[in-house]
Amino acid sequence: MSSTITIDVLRRMLRPRPTEGHKGTFGHALLVAGSYGMAGAGILAGRGCMRSGVGKLTLYIPMRNNDIMQTALPEAILHHDDNDLRFTSMPLDTSIPISYNAIGIGPGIGTMQETSEALHLMLEILAGTSIPMVLDADALNILAQNPEWFALLPSGTIITPHPLEYSRLVEAGVCMDNVILVLKGHHTTITIHGNQSGQYECPYGNNGMGTAGSGDVLTGIILGLLAQGYSPRDAALLGVGLHAISGDIVAKELGQHSLIASDLIENLHKAFKIITT
Repeated sequence: MSSTITIDVLRRMLRPRPTEGHKGTFGHALLVAGSYGMAGAGILAGRGCMRSGVGKLTLYIPMRNNDIMQTALPEAILHHDDNDLRFTSMPLDTSIPISYNAIGIGPGIGTMQETSEALHLMLEILAGTSIPMVLDADALNILAQNPEWFALLPSGTIITPHPLEYSRLVEAGVCMDNVILVLKGHHTTITIHGNQSGQYECPYGNNGMGTAGSGDVLTGIILGLLAQGYSPRDAALLGVGLHAISGDIVAKELGQHSLIASDLIENLHKAFKIITT
């Protein structure tokens, strides 16, 4: 039986920001997103992350996306892949301790062989760490093609498939008992295994959110919350709630037909205010 995500539940989860906090206080996120031609996925996820309250964001991108990313998201640090067009090399320096507080991978990265190989290498390195992760979009499509890699995901990793991506994982025979499943839909559901097992349903949101980029924004929000130190469970529930409430605010003001993903980011501050008041 599912529990319902309510404003009161979200209000209890949302922590006050310390008065003397600084960007180091609020975490450093790494986001691997956006192949050439899909820079928008990285921009939307990156802006969602920044609007969630994270202290610092590093975007790992192909060089060809540099100018548009630098212009669209000047608040982010840019780290460039060796390949001009796509994710093919390691964004982590394995000679030193990993400094990121959370890592997001997937929006717009594509599923080319060299990208798959880079993802595999990255997951192998992260398998021995406790760094929280959120995987979305093409990262999940790659995992559906290589279901044995799923075992590399640390317990509590958040995955955010839409129904088609989810069906690919199911058809591949992937066991999802080690992850937090955020299944996007009209009423997004969150399934958690382990000590805090349970299923939750978000009653907020609307069909105007069924638009390109909406899921990228959600990935960014969850990533930002993870980097701020929220548990994977709380980051998933709070991220889904904020995202959906923002969508309802936009639908009320602009109508469902005209909603686009950028609107969710621009109204996220209003969703935070609803939860905090």
